[in-house]
Parts: sequence; C-alpha cells; structure tokens
Amino acid sequence: MKSSKKKGLGRGLSALFGDENKQEKVLEKKKLAQISISDLNRNPFQPRTIFNESKLDELVASIKKNGIIQPIAVRPSKSEINKYEIVAGERRWLAAQKAGLHEVPVTVLNLSDVESLEVAIVENIQRDDLNPIEEARGYKRLSDEFNYDHESISKLMSKSRSHISNTLRLLTLPSDVVAMLIEGTLSSGQARPLIGLSNASSIAEEIVSNNYSARKVEYLVKSKKNTHSKKNYNDANILKTQEHIEKVLGLKLYIANKKNNSGKITIEYKDLEQFELISKLLTKR
Repeated sequence: MKSSKKKGLGRGLSALFGDENKQEKVLEKKKLAQISISDLNRNPFQPRTIFNESKLDELVASIKKNGIIQPIAVRPSKSEINKYEIVAGERRWLAAQKAGLHEVPVTVLNLSDVESLEVAIVENIQRDDLNPIEEARGYKRLSDEFNYDHESISKLMSKSRSHISNTLRLLTLPSDVVAMLIEGTLSSGQARPLIGLSNASSIAEEIVSNNYSARKVEYLVKSKKNTHSKKNYNDANILKTQEHIEKVLGLKLYIANKKNNSGKITIEYKDLEQFELISKLLTKR
C-alpha cells in the first residue's frame, strides 16, 4: 500500500482529534453508548508493548470511582462479525477489565490500516507513553509497510525530521542496548552516541553503572574513539614525536597515522593568542 505525503493531521487523525479546516466529512463516525468488553480486540498496529503496571492500577482506581470518561476509539473488525478492533484507548480497555466492568463506551471510526497506525502512534506519543524503541518501531512500520518517508512522518507527528531519523537509528543498536532503552535504564540521549560503535554494549553498561549524563557520554565516546585510533595506527615513535611537539608548542596536539602512513595532525587552541602563535609558526620562513 502506498501513502501520499501528509500535511498536518492524517485522515484518521482528523476524524479522532478534529480538523476545522476540512469542509467535507472524510469519515463516517458513529458513537455507541456502551459495548461489551468481550467484543473488543487489541490493535495489531499498537506500537506500545509495555504498560506501566502502577499507572494502570491508578487508572483502575479512577475507573472504579468515576467510570470511563473518554470513549475508546475502535473500528469494525475485518475478520469477525460484530467485533471491533481498538484504535486508541487500549490502556483504558485493560483497566476496565481489571476494574470488573462488562461494558465500555466507544466511538466507532471507519479507518484503514495506515490510519489506525497513525492514530495509535500519535495518541501514545502525545501522552509520552512510548519508550524510544516502541516509537522507533512505529515509525519503521509507517516507512516499511506504508511507504512513508521521513519528511511525511515528521509532518504527521509534528516532530523534526532529524528527530525521526535519529529515533529510527536507535534500532541499529545491539539487542542488549535496545533492551536497556525499552527498560528505561538507558535514555535515547545516552544511547544515540553509541550508534555504529563496535563496543556499544560495553560502553552502555558503563553508562548505566555510572549514571552518566548524555553530555558525559559524548565525551566518553569521543575519548574512546581517540584511544582506539591511537592503539591501531600510532606506533611508539609517532606517539613520542607527538609528545615532543606538544612540549615545544605548549599546545595539545593529535597525530592520526593511518596504516599506509598517511594521516593528519590536529592542533588545538583555546584562544586567539594561541591561534596567532600557531599561525606564526606555520607561516615562518
């Protein structure tokens, strides 16, 4: 199935959240007062796989006291007659079962598969209910199954294109690091600098055990890259030369020597005075 690029809310989202700019009715919308809990099935496009038990229990208590205030959005089941598939509100459905309810209020929407996925992702993201991997997998389904590009997803979700791309890249991390993101022991900001590193798992363990901030992780990864580079390519003579030049200049210097003995020299300066010193030394005849 191919999807056209979206501008603002998707068709399914317009039906659920409203779109004052639309002059025509794009979806048939029917409200039912109550429907049996047993007539509802979970959404196969639901991006969220983990539900916080303590928050679910809080919702159960609220439902027991006040009932379900906001109807559950559903669509007719494709495989079962008189059955419905949850589009948005699965947590309310689960809590209603735990609260001992037999019926729940619903709103029936006539949505396609892609519109059902749109609504499920947006609802969860707006409520901050998805962990970074669930969010990334939701975006990946939009891309793989419905041919959305990153620009289309960013418009649909009201997120920057870089956020979409960076979130999707988290899926390339090793499985144990992905597990840390799902569990919440590692944040996306901490994990992002690890993308593409062969030793991402060991660094992730160090980050979690020391509770490093995202900025600290960036410095850590940078230092490990420099150390790795020196171990692979710089022999003792080059390192000795590097130390000698640093002493002469009084400035920090890096020599990156490749296996074919080509490379580059990097000199760091902290202010304009040091910059002018380097400039004079390099242009001295």
